[in-house]
Amino acid sequence: MSNYRVILASNSPRRKELLAEIVPRKKIIVIGSNVKEKVKQGEDAVSFSLRMAKEKARDVIKKRADKMQNVSVVIGADTIVVFDNEIIGQPMCRDNAVCILRKLSGQCHEVITGVAVFVVKKNKFITFTVKSTVWMHKLSDEMIEKYVASGEPMDKAGAYAIQGMGKLLIKRFEGSYTNIIGLPVDELRAVLLGIS
Repeated sequence: MSNYRVILASNSPRRKELLAEIVPRKKIIVIGSNVKEKVKQGEDAVSFSLRMAKEKARDVIKKRADKMQNVSVVIGADTIVVFDNEIIGQPMCRDNAVCILRKLSGQCHEVITGVAVFVVKKNKFITFTVKSTVWMHKLSDEMIEKYVASGEPMDKAGAYAIQGMGKLLIKRFEGSYTNIIGLPVDELRAVLLGIS
């Protein structure tokens, strides 16, 4: 598999950086997907994150249909925050980011990433989810406004980045740190080793 390439179906620079921890950077091809993230009625968080991950991968496979030679896997991932049984994605605007952070303030929430690895030569998906638990400090309105004004929350599930200034909002967490950022590296490494 010395010639292989790995397609990451995501425009997220954070996911690319995390993937580069386990796949040589020169072997990574980044292609964003145009999948709209919408929860179906009655769909739970795990099912939703896995469906989104698969749809993102499928969307990119369709775009690359005639250029899949030397591609060994296509990786789709979707990270969501779940609080009080509500699925929270990326904020739609600054006011929405403020509302999300007020909701999570002083509370505990789950971060779930669904990952779909399409193995080209086997024409099949390997899927898995990883959950982490995060406890947030009690945040003042001033702190929330200041953080939202920085712009950092705008493309992050749950409106914060644990690897950035958002770490100041976090009291503690349990589980995979890279999962909270957006790609569970250890679990993905195990899957890729299993198919190589």
